[in-house]
Amino acid sequence: MAIELVHVGFSNILVMNRVIAIASPSSAPTKRTIQEGRNKGLLIDMTNGRRTKAVIFTDSGHIILAALAPETIAGRLQASRGSPVLRAEPGDEKGEL
Repeated sequence: MAIELVHVGFSNILVMNRVIAIASPSSAPTKRTIQEGRNKGLLIDMTNGRRTKAVIFTDSGHIILAALAPETIAGRLQASRGSPVLRAEPGDEKGEL
């Protein structure tokens, strides 16, 4: 299997083969998980001091904070694969069907 690298801003590169999920940092459970990762020494901050827009969970248990939106990271991965870019539908942000 080839290693898939994606640029997540500020000269930071992420190995997408190790990523389990990419989430928004706004929910309470995600905020708790970030704090637990910080306490355990498993938090990696790739925001360069910017606002966190994506929380990336890896198969090793590390939690990575990124300043790019989850949609942007997924779009970069799709572009690197040569696949069509995923597009959000109206209402997706609000959890509407």
